[in-house]
Amino acid sequence: MVHLNGPPGIGKSTLARQYVDEHAGVLNLDVDVLRGLIGGWREHFAEVGEIVRPLAQRMAGEHLRGGRDVVFPQYLARTAEIERFEAVARDSGADFVEIMVLDTRQRSVERFARRGGGGDPDWHEQVKKIVAREGGAEFLGQAYDRLAEVVRSRPAVTVLSSEEGAVERTYDALLSVLSR
Repeated sequence: MVHLNGPPGIGKSTLARQYVDEHAGVLNLDVDVLRGLIGGWREHFAEVGEIVRPLAQRMAGEHLRGGRDVVFPQYLARTAEIERFEAVARDSGADFVEIMVLDTRQRSVERFARRGGGGDPDWHEQVKKIVAREGGAEFLGQAYDRLAEVVRSRPAVTVLSSEEGAVERTYDALLSVLSR
């Protein structure tokens, strides 16, 4: 199980989609896609997150127990939440690989502001509204700081540098990490 962690808009989902496109049988466990399957997700974004994370854990466990890999592109800044997904992998007989996709704090905030609609423009618009309501750039900076704490507290995390516009270079670096 590969956890692609990082700030919003850094490219986690893009990397996961590319990886899955090139690796048959790998599950792209994008919690944000699952969130959109639950009624009321726009009005109750955080509450629906609490519903979908356990569903994602069960999906991951089932897929891993079947001998197949999972890539999990999700911002998680609470160590306990990461540990729950790690436990699912271990309990399923799989390795848990943590990769933190990062740019600098300032560039990460700027990248989110320029973020396009991607695979689901409705979802991205909703997230932008939430970020604006929570404090915009300051909120994103604090989210970045929480991830920096995750890197400090979890020594097995591999930091993967993500430069805006250099998707192929970042993807090649991801493949290099995963081939170790």
